[in-house]
Amino acid sequence: MELNLDSEVLEAYGYTKENTKITQIGTGLINRTYLLSPSNEEQKYILQNINTSVFKSPQAIANNLKAIGDYLNFNYPEYLFIKPVSTTRGEEMAHIRHEYWRMLPFVPNTISLDVLADPKQAYEAARQFGKLSRLLDKFDARILRPTIPGFHDLGLRYEQFMFALNQADETLKQAAKAQLSNALTHKYILDYYNSYVHRDDFPDRVMHHDTKISNVLLDSKTNEGVCVIDLDTIMPGKFISDLGDMMRTYLCAFSENETDLDKIKIRLPYFEAMIKGYLSEMKSILTEMEKELILFSGKYMTYMQALRFLTDFLSGNKYYPTTYPNQNLDRVKNQFKLLYELSVNEKELQGVIEENLV
Repeated sequence: MELNLDSEVLEAYGYTKENTKITQIGTGLINRTYLLSPSNEEQKYILQNINTSVFKSPQAIANNLKAIGDYLNFNYPEYLFIKPVSTTRGEEMAHIRHEYWRMLPFVPNTISLDVLADPKQAYEAARQFGKLSRLLDKFDARILRPTIPGFHDLGLRYEQFMFALNQADETLKQAAKAQLSNALTHKYILDYYNSYVHRDDFPDRVMHHDTKISNVLLDSKTNEGVCVIDLDTIMPGKFISDLGDMMRTYLCAFSENETDLDKIKIRLPYFEAMIKGYLSEMKSILTEMEKELILFSGKYMTYMQALRFLTDFLSGNKYYPTTYPNQNLDRVKNQFKLLYELSVNEKELQGVIEENLV
């Protein structure tokens, strides 16, 4: 397949189509991603086009990564932080024909997974995300700019939901009647969060904000964690963003697209592995207040995602790709079932957390 890649993009990094093999890779839905294999060097590179429909301020991403990269390089030079390669002009990104591009070093002998197949993988991924936050514990998160404002702001997501509800066609509201009731009933999660959000012992930290399994590189032979990737959403936030997103995406064997709700169950071995991995890095820096909110983080992120799917359904399926009209509504049902599973298994899950906090 002919790749539609402007030669000026390659030239910005000192390469040409004649001396570089180009392969489109990746399963991400946001950025176009290519593997560059220069003919005259062993090092390979990842070239990405930044989706400015999602990331309105690409320069904020570049500035954030430079600040964090410089801090880690000075304080933890042995840590593998995938920092963008500068252009031939010394810039963090290439700006070509109204598009933004960045190049990253390719890490050999590693794999990224789309699906978890073993609790060890959950342990290693959680440990890597926790390690990045721990190393940045003394970094001043206030100097970072949000790359997607309000991304994990449950209050904002609830406001968006209520606006969509008030504007929605009556037919859509009737179809979603049971899930609308669920959404309103679970507002206590937002109220509970708001009672803690401004406390000093619930601090803003540097969070990844997109902790799905595909955003960690694992050693291709041992499955040990190597590093965290896809850093576009790294910005200030609460610890519940990263840990809660891991709970939402790691604990069930099936994704939010599964319509058989009987299959939406929590895999206890994966929960144990994830908690053990995350707390092996973060236990020493979490406040007592944060430790009390560990299990709540899963409820927070799952409820937020349910609201986002429901908002999109009420708005006519404009944001999330769908293959049939009620897919977003089915996703809502899926997420509320997962939220239910977190609640009914709370005693056992909390026991696992307390064992790993000792």
